[in-house]
Amino acid sequence: MLKLITPYKPILAIPGTRALFVVAFVARLPLTAKAMALTLHVVLDQGGSYAAAGLASMVMTIGMGVGSPLLGRMVDHRGLKPVLLLTGVSEATYWVSAPFLPYPLLLVTTFVLGGVLGVPVFSVIRQAVAARVPDALRRQAFALDSMIVELVFMVGPALAIAAITSMHTATATMAAIGVLTVGSVVTLWVLNPPIGHGAAGGDGAPPEKIPLSTWVRPAFVLVLATGMAANLVLAGTDISITALLRQQNAVSMAGVCIFAWCLLSLIGGFWHGSTERPWRLPVLMLLLGAGTIPVGFVGQFGWWWLALILLPAGFMCAPTLSSTAESVAAAVPASARGQAMGLQGSAMTLGGAIGAPLAGTVVDASSPPWAFATTGAIGVLLAAAMLAYQRFARPAQERAVVTAAAEAIEAETPVPAQVPASAAAALEAENAGLATAAC
Repeated sequence: MLKLITPYKPILAIPGTRALFVVAFVARLPLTAKAMALTLHVVLDQGGSYAAAGLASMVMTIGMGVGSPLLGRMVDHRGLKPVLLLTGVSEATYWVSAPFLPYPLLLVTTFVLGGVLGVPVFSVIRQAVAARVPDALRRQAFALDSMIVELVFMVGPALAIAAITSMHTATATMAAIGVLTVGSVVTLWVLNPPIGHGAAGGDGAPPEKIPLSTWVRPAFVLVLATGMAANLVLAGTDISITALLRQQNAVSMAGVCIFAWCLLSLIGGFWHGSTERPWRLPVLMLLLGAGTIPVGFVGQFGWWWLALILLPAGFMCAPTLSSTAESVAAAVPASARGQAMGLQGSAMTLGGAIGAPLAGTVVDASSPPWAFATTGAIGVLLAAAMLAYQRFARPAQERAVVTAAAEAIEAETPVPAQVPASAAAALEAENAGLATAAC
């Protein structure tokens, strides 16, 4: 046990990291409860249907997906505090007013104030981790952050449901979410972690802005697609577990199965950060997808079989998400990290938005086991595409860049326009994006 804990000690010894990870847990709690509180508000307080509640939740999700890269770009250009001020005021206004708004107006404010201008806690924390922790410890840091995310998602929605069902109204819980959100904004403001250009350079001057074309490359796009696929698989699994247990008249055991799934994810994240030979992102995604495919076919024999067969896929969850964040941080320059983390957030939001309805559609058209198999197969296909790119496309690109650079040196002329001066840096970033955790 001491050997497993040892890799995390240098991270916690870095000044400011303990406070950062505490804030990472507390600031994410209200965010994980937002959708649940909004859903139950529409159903309980407004007497709406679950379809109306689902639409409101979807509107918030879309808004967050739209706003994430925009706010990330603003962080890159303006710094953290202006974004915290804008989003903090926006969310405070939303949670104070939302309980009293009619449904049509609620949808509009949910999209704008609760979604597009929502506090970008996840991307800000990931930027702060990437900026504060040295490259050699980044894998362990993101693994620790992924474990914190697992704990938050185990606690946040459960607390929201318990509070709302006990009081038979969501108004007080929505107010509490607003207070906690403002508290997290104030805490982040005081902590003011170095992120993006604020972490670069000894003189505090922002680094030179690098064109999108130097870091939005196939490797980076595949990392985003893998993150999207991972969240698609997780969202699809969540829905499929409930559908399968409902078919068996054992919905009451859903909590046990999901707890076992999340517990193995925590253990997997702990292993990913402590092992000396971590697996690469496409391998982790491949195992997550492949482990999800048979879950429904084995789990249909009883809830205890479902809890057991979820364990291998659960073990891959946190390592895959951690490796995705690590790859994004390594694949872009510091001056573009906010926008890159925002794009990652949008990709994962899109994956979750697709995964749940896709699994539900497959359940309605066929059966729950095929919902597990469908979402798992999508994960496998994305992982296979990434592995194929690593094997065939990337070496060809490397040879082309090296050949062009050699010809330019031989001719004693500057590197031609099609191979910019930053080609070496861009290529290095692309390599890092796909191989941050080589076996």
